[in-house]
Amino acid sequence: MKKLGLVIACVAGLIGFAIGAGGAAFAASASANDTARFLAGLPPSAGSPLVPLTLDKAWQHYAAAMDKAFAENDSRQLSRIRVWSAAHLTAPRETLYYMFSGPDFLYANAFFPRATTYVLAGLEPPGAVPDLLALRRGAVPAALASVRNAMRTLLSASFFVTAEMNNDLHASPLRGTLPVLYVFLARSGKTIRDVSLVNLDARGEPIADTGPKAKAASRGARIVFARADGLEQTLYYFSTDLTNSGIKRSGFLTFAGRFGDGDSFVKSASYLMHGGEFSQVRDFLLRNSATLLQDDTGVPLRLLDAAKWELSPFGRYLTPIPVFEGVYQAKMHDLFRRNAAKAIDFGVGYRWRPGESNLLLATRRRLDTASRN
Repeated sequence: MKKLGLVIACVAGLIGFAIGAGGAAFAASASANDTARFLAGLPPSAGSPLVPLTLDKAWQHYAAAMDKAFAENDSRQLSRIRVWSAAHLTAPRETLYYMFSGPDFLYANAFFPRATTYVLAGLEPPGAVPDLLALRRGAVPAALASVRNAMRTLLSASFFVTAEMNNDLHASPLRGTLPVLYVFLARSGKTIRDVSLVNLDARGEPIADTGPKAKAASRGARIVFARADGLEQTLYYFSTDLTNSGIKRSGFLTFAGRFGDGDSFVKSASYLMHGGEFSQVRDFLLRNSATLLQDDTGVPLRLLDAAKWELSPFGRYLTPIPVFEGVYQAKMHDLFRRNAAKAIDFGVGYRWRPGESNLLLATRRRLDTASRN
């Protein structure tokens, strides 16, 4: 299905930068792409009003630390995932659904680089469109430190710790998930073209964002960006309650369902879909996924009917980490053993150390696809 032709108000007018503490302000504007590059520790374009801030030693130290962290992550994780994806995800759909994602565009892009629309959902609010020029100059290093801290577990262990990320971003002058999404887009080689805040009503219809007190069932953001080859892609991130009761109020699944069949990705999802309280989002994935890639925290194996799904295990299935010890799946153990699961040379999910991770690639069988059309 082609991307929805939504008309959404774009937040613009980034103005005002105080020089030093209490200095005079002057009108200035930084593009979203330059802001993303600055937050990612990459130089903004020549002539950007952010260029003077890159002369600060604090930003230069930050940029060097970001270079190191992302280079290590790419060598250990993302470059290997891209190779695996090219070999095993050979017929990608236009849309990727990534539930319980938080702002994790990094792994969504590594596994599914050819999607044209990414639909991500988590509890963390998107916040305002980042405006670095509105900050006091002395506040910039603290903002950068908060953004870096919010990403630390994802870069080292492949998942976010929601409570830690919320604490880091709540204390930052740049609140919400948008700064983190900016960083991941820039470090993934994307060029941001447009950013707008998007709210949904209970029917899943986009409505204008009129500020934090506006009534909305779900709050989110829409980012339009381009790959290095110029292909335009769109990322939707929504802060929404994915419980059954939350779904009734949010309109989110109604909105997402308009994109039709897509690919789906789940990792580090706290085994939420193993219980009944998240049955609606689970059913959405089973109904709308042509391909479902997940670790063992996703849709439980008992609901993936082998008559409808071709199941390909990768890696090694071990017991869940201690905090989730009650959700061990004996059938998953049998599937990995019986099918001689192929090894993976990267870590993913809660058991992120190499040699301990598991992935299950579920591909809808053609006969089942035909019966649904």
